[in-house]
Amino acid sequence: MEDLDTQVLRTALGWQKAGLPVVLVTVARTWGSSPRPPGSLMAINGVGETVGSVSGGCIEDDLILRIRKGGVQTVCSSGLPAVLRYGISADEAHRFGLPCGGTVELVLEPISAQSRLDELLLACEQRRSTERVLDLQTGRVELREGRRDGVPRLDNKQLSTYLGPQARLIVVGAGDISRYLCQMALSLGFEVIVCDPREEYRASWQLNGVLVSHDMPDDLVLRLKPDARTAVVTLTHDPKLDDLALIDALQSNAFYVGAIGSRRNSGQRRDRLRTYFDIAESALQRLHGPAGIYVGSKTPAEIALSIMAEIVAVKNGIRLNASTQITAGKSHREMQGMSKRWSATSEHEATSAEPLPTNQNV
Repeated sequence: MEDLDTQVLRTALGWQKAGLPVVLVTVARTWGSSPRPPGSLMAINGVGETVGSVSGGCIEDDLILRIRKGGVQTVCSSGLPAVLRYGISADEAHRFGLPCGGTVELVLEPISAQSRLDELLLACEQRRSTERVLDLQTGRVELREGRRDGVPRLDNKQLSTYLGPQARLIVVGAGDISRYLCQMALSLGFEVIVCDPREEYRASWQLNGVLVSHDMPDDLVLRLKPDARTAVVTLTHDPKLDDLALIDALQSNAFYVGAIGSRRNSGQRRDRLRTYFDIAESALQRLHGPAGIYVGSKTPAEIALSIMAEIVAVKNGIRLNASTQITAGKSHREMQGMSKRWSATSEHEATSAEPLPTNQNV
């Protein structure tokens, strides 16, 4: 499954090739609260069909209505990019479903050959980060090598946006947890690859939209060269497979590297990687193990949810508190359990103890 930005670009290009007029809408800037962040994309064709979104729906409805009534020239009158601002007044904010005080500024671009959507899609497929610079006065587009993400920049002459490769998840191990993890990752727009050289595990494992590889994990990681939009998770519990993948993943640019296992096994894994494979302490600090955030998970689906939540948080630049980690969560839970058992034992001893003898003569 493709991420939403890629879907928007691919659909817009398809409409253009089919001869339909198309407008690409980009959220350039926002003030106050806004349903969609800067950089969000939407495309509308000449009959009012849409893909993607730039608000909660009301701005889309307004643009669709205008295009259906008078064509794309109603929003791009000169056939060139136009800038529209919604939600300046309280009445407009209410009308367009924006939170109180919210304002969104959009750039509407009529798609043509000079939009270079085919080249942009190719760059995304090749996992190349790209800066796209749109000249507002001519509609011409320049594509440059850029960072993987960034906030759009808009001035009187041009709009600069950043498009990185699709987020990717490499999972080592074909099992129940990986099945749930892959389903969640697909729904979140990740490209997903499962690696398991064990035929007995791999033979019955399949999921639409997931590439299943029989390569050795370290060979796959070396071949794919994880970039800053890639997460790697090992789930086999077999050091011969998990450790090999981790050695190379920890020395790559992957934004997340995680491994499932108990706290004891995770500690032994770190010792192995440090002692026998000479993995630097700075690299070991990047290893999330046990992988996931603490949610009291008990089932494969809940474990997968815990891991996916941590992956998304790290991808979005969220610094997780130590209390959210599985090691800290389980330790705290055990402490609570010990405290409850101690309290229950003390209460039982107090209520079951024989009464002290009394002096009847007193």
